[in-house]
Amino acid sequence: MTAAPTALLVIAKEPVPGRVKTRLTPPYTPDEAARLAAAALRDTLDTALSVPARRRVLVLDGAPGPWLPPGIEVTRQCAGGLDERLAAAFGGCDGPALLIGMDTPQVTRDHLAPAFAPGAWDACDAWFGPAEDGGFWALGLARPEPGLLRGVPMSTSGTGAAQRRRLRDAGLRVRDLPRLRDVDTAADAAHVAAEAPYGRFADVHARLLRAPAR
Repeated sequence: MTAAPTALLVIAKEPVPGRVKTRLTPPYTPDEAARLAAAALRDTLDTALSVPARRRVLVLDGAPGPWLPPGIEVTRQCAGGLDERLAAAFGGCDGPALLIGMDTPQVTRDHLAPAFAPGAWDACDAWFGPAEDGGFWALGLARPEPGLLRGVPMSTSGTGAAQRRRLRDAGLRVRDLPRLRDVDTAADAAHVAAEAPYGRFADVHARLLRAPAR
């Protein structure tokens, strides 16, 4: 398959206990939460490898580990709030780019396909993937402009609406990707594991459920 002009960015934290998925603790221990995060990240990167992207770049807070598959470039996240880090990730692109996170391990090639299809940007300036918690799990820009993200309030129930409004106010034509559920809480983890039962995330989730009571 001929590569599409779109680059795929995955923004993530190194899965270190106590630094990732802290809202899973409790009921999970920090080590268990990190195991779930590592599985979610690997599932996400496997999906990244399945799409016909021009580049596949992991924008990482931390250091690469054994969970990193071949074929993924790695660049470090900048300092600052999430809006600044997302803006900087787009600022490093020289063409159309779609950015996703590590919080939706159920993401599939089909979910991402519209942004990588021939003509994906013909009548579209931005792709937007809404999350069920009011945020967004994906954002694509035909002409990456960091200023479209700086100052958008992140990690709130109104983040998605604020980001979409920023895109619309800039005169961009926005098309939607499917709505997905982020893994933030134990209930989210159970829901996503059931939705994508054959991934690494679901396997680790099932193993932890079978583990002796802590």
